[in-house]
Formats: sequence, C-alpha cells, structure tokens
Amino acid sequence: MMKQLRTIFLVSFLFVSVSLGADLPKQLNVLFIAIDDLNTRLGCYGFDRITSPHIDQLALEGVRFDRAYCQYPSCGPSRTSLLTGLRPQTTGMINNRMSFRELAPDAVTLPQLFKKNGYFTGRVGKIFHQRVPLDIGTSGPDDPASWHEVVNPKGRDVDEKNLMTIYTHQLAITDTMGFLKAEGEDSEQTDGKVVDETIRMLERRKDEPFFIAAGLYRPHTPYIAPKKYFELYDLETTEVPYLPPGYRDTVPAGALSSTADWPNFGTTEDEARDCILAYDACISFADAQIGRLLVAVDRLGLCNNTIVVLWGDHGYHLGEHGLWRKNSLYEESARAPLIFRVPGVEASPSGSPRIVEFVDIFPTLADLAGLNPPSELEGVSLRPLLEDPKMAWSRPAFIETLYLDTPGYSVRTDRWRYVEWGRVGEAGFELYDQAFDPQEMHNLAEDKLYQDVCAQLSVLVNRNWPSR
Repeated sequence: MMKQLRTIFLVSFLFVSVSLGADLPKQLNVLFIAIDDLNTRLGCYGFDRITSPHIDQLALEGVRFDRAYCQYPSCGPSRTSLLTGLRPQTTGMINNRMSFRELAPDAVTLPQLFKKNGYFTGRVGKIFHQRVPLDIGTSGPDDPASWHEVVNPKGRDVDEKNLMTIYTHQLAITDTMGFLKAEGEDSEQTDGKVVDETIRMLERRKDEPFFIAAGLYRPHTPYIAPKKYFELYDLETTEVPYLPPGYRDTVPAGALSSTADWPNFGTTEDEARDCILAYDACISFADAQIGRLLVAVDRLGLCNNTIVVLWGDHGYHLGEHGLWRKNSLYEESARAPLIFRVPGVEASPSGSPRIVEFVDIFPTLADLAGLNPPSELEGVSLRPLLEDPKMAWSRPAFIETLYLDTPGYSVRTDRWRYVEWGRVGEAGFELYDQAFDPQEMHNLAEDKLYQDVCAQLSVLVNRNWPSR
C-alpha cells in the first residue's frame, strides 16, 4: 500500500513540477529531515546492496546533490554551521563540548528566521547536537530560541543498550563499535517515536505555515535496530575495505588520528564486518521511518506547498583508510547525502554533480521561501542548481577538523582534494586526484609533478582560513 501511494504521488508531483516550472507557490512550508551519521551508503548514491527505497524515491522526486560536503565532520560543529549559515572558523564551534550560543549569541538560526517571519517552528529528535545515546529523551544543548515546540522521544533502545554486543570496550558508549538486533516493533524504537511525533505535529500544524524538523538518531552508534533489518543483509557478502601494506607511512599522522587504535579501533576483520552489517541495518531502519513520514506528507495534502530537505550531518567511515566513524578529511567522512524536493521545481532523477556545501542550505531555504536571510551568511543559495542541476558551477568546498592536537584544512574542487595539516602545513600535506583515485589512496603531495597544483590549492586554503 505504501509503495502504491508513493507511486501515485510521484506522478502527481511530476505533473505539478512540469506545470509550474520554476514558479514556486507563494508560501512554502519546510519539512527538515536530519539523519545522524548517515553517509552516502544509499541506493540512490550508487550502493546497490543497500535497501533504502524511500530515500531513493525521494531522490527521484527531487534533486540529489552527489557531492555535498559538511564544513566540519563532527555532529555539533557541522549542525551549528548548517543551522547558522556560518563556517566553524566564524562561530568558533569546533567540538561537541562547546555551546554555540556562548560563542555566537546574536546568530539567527535557520528555524529562528522562519519563526521571526510568522512560521510555526517545531523540533522532534536531534537537530542541534545531542549526545547519542546519553541525551536521547532530553533536549541536550538545544537552542530554545529556535522553536515554538520541541518533542524529545525516547524508545526501548536506550534502556536495552546493556544487551548489546560490544567490540570496543575501551571507547565510550557514544563512540563504541557495538550493535543490538532488537526485539519488538519499529514504533518502540526512538526513531519510530520521532516519526510518530513528527506526523502528529504535521497533523496539528498542516493548515498554517510551518518549519518542522525531524531528527533521526540512527545509524549513529550504538547500532540498534529491529532484527528484521539485520536480516536484509548477508555477512558473507559484507566487505571490509582493503588496506595495502605500508599505507600508514604514505600520509601525515593527522590524517589517521581520528581512529586512535588504528586500524578500526583494534577490531578483527570479522568484528568490523559485523559492525558494517549493523550500520547497514540501521540505514534500512531509518529509511523505513522516512517512508512513513513521506506517506503522511502525501496523506495530509502537503505535497504541493512543502519543501522536503533530507541530509546527513556528515559522512562516516566503515574501515576506509583503516578509519571508523567521522572526524577525518577524507571523502567518506566529509561527504554526506543532501536531497531537496521542492514544489514547482522539476525533479532531476540523475541528480546534480556539482560541489556544494552544507553552509549553503540556510540561504537556499530562505530563498525558496522568499525570506530575507541574515546578511552575514557565508553560503550561497542553491536554487540555480535546483532549477538546472548541471549548470556551470565552480565553487569549491572547505572542510576543517581538529582531532587530538593537529588541525587540518581541506579544499575539495571538482578534480582535487588538498589538505594542509597544522596551522601552516608544518604537519604535512595531502593531494588526491579524484579523476583517477576517488578512494584517495595515493597521496600526490610530495610528487614534483603536482607542486603547481598544490600551490594553487594552497592559495584557496589560505584565502578561506586567513587567520589560522
């Protein structure tokens, strides 16, 4: 039944899109969907072994950005950058222990802009940073000024974490490689409750302008999902990325510092494989919740006046480069899903190949809704790319990190990723040719043939971080 409803909606949505072209309805609502620690391991991003039909369908109905980059590959800094439209070096928010309101007390957040313009703003689940699972069921370090209403669901996953299989007892529960094939139904899990409460909020607010944000917690570790989602995958075909001998000596120390017990936090290959499968199960669980939410949008008649934007707050390593989780500057950590479905904008099933940044989301939604954003925003509106996904576009992406003691600064252009470690590169350099080495396994920074490329990209790094 769900599939039939979604198919009927796709036909009607495409009809509206073709009819309206770029002429947007006068007032658009926003359904803002965040998925914690979701990388591009989705069917619509080319991972055929992943079961993600509902996110894949959303991508077919909208515009999928194939190369969208966070500004900092960690939950708190990334979410703060996206929600304020400001880069981490501007707010100073560079770790999860900071409070952005103490650093940028006058910043107007994305939901706050809508609130100031007469929209109802509501949050269910994780939008600003929360520790997982420790803050589930609480607001954590939320921003009360952004919302009229907040709901903090808590499911049985929080109380059953003691039942998990854990392979990294040296790590905190927020970081551990551990999983649970849970008993019970989706609706008993926190993310099932997040979607239930979001649907209730939509039902109450559907006749007024709204900005409603739904924040799912999985696939963030610990990897907990109903066991039926684990059964979608075969351990025998779950692969751990290959790591060539001597690899560690080919990159600066900072490049691998996010996984202290390198590689893979000291787990065996079989243990890592278990956790990769568990991550995939959590993706499919989250996808099923997104499907329920999108069916509700259709049922409530909100298709033609509601923007749906879905994003993961950063990427996620599953053994690439011997790394796990986030906080690196490699593609797997810095790149994340970004999908817009906008009434009146034609769907682009093939997506956009252009490089965009999460700092662009704030000005884009303001533009689409016809709101005047704060003048200090540091991104640009992606509306031109929504209307013509393959148009000429030459903006690079800038990503930074600070893990342990060494900061890293990266620029990602259409062909290259370049990284400087240390305040002025004293801790090393990296250069990768994305055209021939998309897995970023061959560091070209010391090759004399590429010194001119390094010099040109270093100019961009220093221009973006002039006072580092």
